Amino acid sequence: MSEAPRENLLATRRFSPFFWTQTLGAFNDNVFKNALVILVSFGIAGLSQDDINLYVNLAAGLFILPFFLFSATAGQLAEKYEKSRLIRWIKLAEIGIMALGVIGLYLGQVPFLLAVLFLLGAQATIFGPVKYAILPQALAPSELITGNAWVEAATFLAILLGTLLGGWLIAQAFGIAAVSAVIVAVAVLGYLSARAIPLAPAAAPTLAINWNAFTETARNLAFMRGNRTVFLSVLGISWFWFYGATFLAQLPNWVKLNLGGNEQVVTCLLTVFSLGVGLGSLLCERLSGHKVEVGLVPLGSIGLSLFGADIYFAAPGDAAATGLGAAAWLAQAGSHRLLLDLALIGVSGGLFIVPLYALIQTRSEASHRSRIIAGNNILNAAFMVASAVLAIVLLKAGLNIPQLFLAAAILNAGVAVFIYTLVPEFLMRFLAWMLIRVLYRIRVSGLEQHIPEEGAAIVVCNHVSYVDALIVGGSVRRPLRFVMDHRIFRIPGLNFLFRTARAIPIAPAKEDPAMLEAAYAEIDRALKNGEIIGLFPEGALTRDGEIQPFKPGIEKILAATPVPVIPLALRGLWGSMWSRIDSRLHRARLPRRFRAEIELLADAPIAPAGLTAAALEAKVRSLRGDRA
Repeated sequence: MSEAPRENLLATRRFSPFFWTQTLGAFNDNVFKNALVILVSFGIAGLSQDDINLYVNLAAGLFILPFFLFSATAGQLAEKYEKSRLIRWIKLAEIGIMALGVIGLYLGQVPFLLAVLFLLGAQATIFGPVKYAILPQALAPSELITGNAWVEAATFLAILLGTLLGGWLIAQAFGIAAVSAVIVAVAVLGYLSARAIPLAPAAAPTLAINWNAFTETARNLAFMRGNRTVFLSVLGISWFWFYGATFLAQLPNWVKLNLGGNEQVVTCLLTVFSLGVGLGSLLCERLSGHKVEVGLVPLGSIGLSLFGADIYFAAPGDAAATGLGAAAWLAQAGSHRLLLDLALIGVSGGLFIVPLYALIQTRSEASHRSRIIAGNNILNAAFMVASAVLAIVLLKAGLNIPQLFLAAAILNAGVAVFIYTLVPEFLMRFLAWMLIRVLYRIRVSGLEQHIPEEGAAIVVCNHVSYVDALIVGGSVRRPLRFVMDHRIFRIPGLNFLFRTARAIPIAPAKEDPAMLEAAYAEIDRALKNGEIIGLFPEGALTRDGEIQPFKPGIEKILAATPVPVIPLALRGLWGSMWSRIDSRLHRARLPRRFRAEIELLADAPIAPAGLTAAALEAKVRSLRGDRA
């Protein structure tokens, strides 16, 4: 059995108006920003090359500066006020800012246009915390990955299309009029779309706003540090922007010096990268099974390093030819390899950041979520500035651009190892996710409905194979702490996964009474901390495919800490790889049922009062049915 069919979010009022509002905003920002850069570089007479360089770099800096100045305040506004109304005010401000932009374009006054760009950056800064904090209010937890995937994919495509359209329009004879019409029209469309966004109540309506950006930024960082997983997820997202900014900032010079291409090649590579991020975001939604699957984060980081390093090996030196158009460059040997590398960096980036954004939304308290996202925006901006500084230092030290890309890829690998050491859940989920999908084809039913989003609980399941814990742990969205036989816990190779998942080894009283009591004490601590415990009450793997009698240990646990119990049942595992009948641990032959189709079913939580091991056994038996 599979989960019920899912609603198409793009057809729902609770998501679609917001989706189009934020997509139109990202598109409009980049139409104006790139039109301004092209206008300054090629369209205003009397500017020296030094003036052009100054203004182009000022444009980049002035758009980022508001993230440092106003993010802390923006996070508070998003907590204090109803979000749909706040978005409408933000979009009204965009109409006014774009009207000022039209005046600046016709006057041709660069300082005035830069001031408008600063205002646009401020508007984007205020919208940022609302953008990500509204999703958990509008969507069910099982829809967060889908919603974030669509938002990230649309954002990158909107940035690409806005950049291309802004540059093309301003280069036409009617450029100023065309850009003016587009930016005002899109701003109006964004406002009209925002009017359809449903109410999203304030998370902290009594919040007293601290207008001091420095002290509030420190408080936001403190909120993040209070939740270790959230804080490290924010650092992971910021690192992605560091890594991406390193590549994108060098793109024009890399194309010119090392690939021998012109601006057509730059556009081609930018398009491929943006499409890659969009594809990776949507692929993340498919691969995750609509869960917040942090196991995809290591997969993304591996791709970022692998394909980033291959860019160096594909084109390590200076180009033999120069000024090639897109068609001529694509005819060159090795060009398709570089296109594939850049596309796969984008795909890996989508796999990397979408689960991290969803993890922040699900693991942060609603009353602090917007401020945490505001802190995330501050760190993102800081990391992008740091990437520019590091690139300048390394290039001045003698590295060429391909060597800079290789250094970034190696640094990414080191950062990934560091993060996964600090948050082993990421790596454990990745390995479990990979193992399950290589060995089995799994269908789930009832997990999302019956596994609580927070609070202590116990899940119990029949015990069929050596990898039951990986199958259950990799399918349930919340981290589970399994209680398992100490002999299975010590299986070479799997032991690393079990230790990383903080499994609790247990032994019979006659074998090791001290280990048994230590296990009960650790279970009690975990439940009191609001964690979920996973139990296989049979106490050992089935030897004949039948469910064995449940041992009374579950009753002792519930007597000490009464919590709900959720029955699970594994179906179809008997006779598959790693079950006793066909385990390679016992028989030196290939398994008969590699890639077996199995099922994991969940039923409604059972109240702990008066619950017996026998009653739980009967419930799991009925849930499993005849399919062993």
